[in-house]
Amino acid sequence: MSEALQQVPEKPLTGWRVLVPRGGPWGDGVAASLRRQGAVPVVAPLINFAPSNDQATLEQAIADLAAGRFDWLTLTSATTVDVLYAYRAVIPETTKVAAVGETTAAALTAVGYRVDLVPERDNSAAGMAEQLIALEPEPRDVLTLRSEIAKPVLTKMLSDAGHRVRSVVAYRTVGVPVTERIAHDVRNGRINAILVTSGSVAEQVSQQFPDVPDTTVIAAIGPRTAKDAKRAGLSVDVVADRQTVDALIEAVGRFPLPHAADEFAL
Repeated sequence: MSEALQQVPEKPLTGWRVLVPRGGPWGDGVAASLRRQGAVPVVAPLINFAPSNDQATLEQAIADLAAGRFDWLTLTSATTVDVLYAYRAVIPETTKVAAVGETTAAALTAVGYRVDLVPERDNSAAGMAEQLIALEPEPRDVLTLRSEIAKPVLTKMLSDAGHRVRSVVAYRTVGVPVTERIAHDVRNGRINAILVTSGSVAEQVSQQFPDVPDTTVIAAIGPRTAKDAKRAGLSVDVVADRQTVDALIEAVGRFPLPHAADEFAL
């Protein structure tokens, strides 16, 4: 038995400290996945949502959603899920739910909502619109919840295809300052990897951590996020081959563990 125990392989992220940039149920799930791989997760929410400037319109949309007035609900970010959860929104069985990618889908399932559609190829608003249009040749009622800064790509494509779309601002994205201890650990390389899961997260990483060591692995969850990260001035080391948290963690695990510059200092 002792020989067999000695042959158990080391977990791929043993010794790693990985920054998880979102909190809540989604962040808890990512932290649990990291622990299973041997890593120490550092949950440091970099973004949060602020209320919409037109809460009356949002509350009416959520009430209409619960009343079953929409055939589809579309969500293009995990933050929108936070808003739904905060409002304790009810999604009836008659309303199908489309999530732009696996991150948003995971956030939905983490708080008990179901997911009926995730784009098979293009995890973007355009990709989701194309798949919805292909699935629904007849006009449908669609509720699109979005951020204040989101481009109206989804709304325009669905409307041009004949669907009745109500586009509602669900939130404004705001940055959340990290503690000085976490900022210090990033500067000194004690955070070995930073997970970048959206363009908004990328902007906060760039702003809050201007001196990320070259040894720190910057991992983007997909090509679109990687593009946003590079636009924000980040040096992306790896892009997940699938837009899922598991794929993102696997991508980090392919790197050798870097050491902090002062790790062995007294």
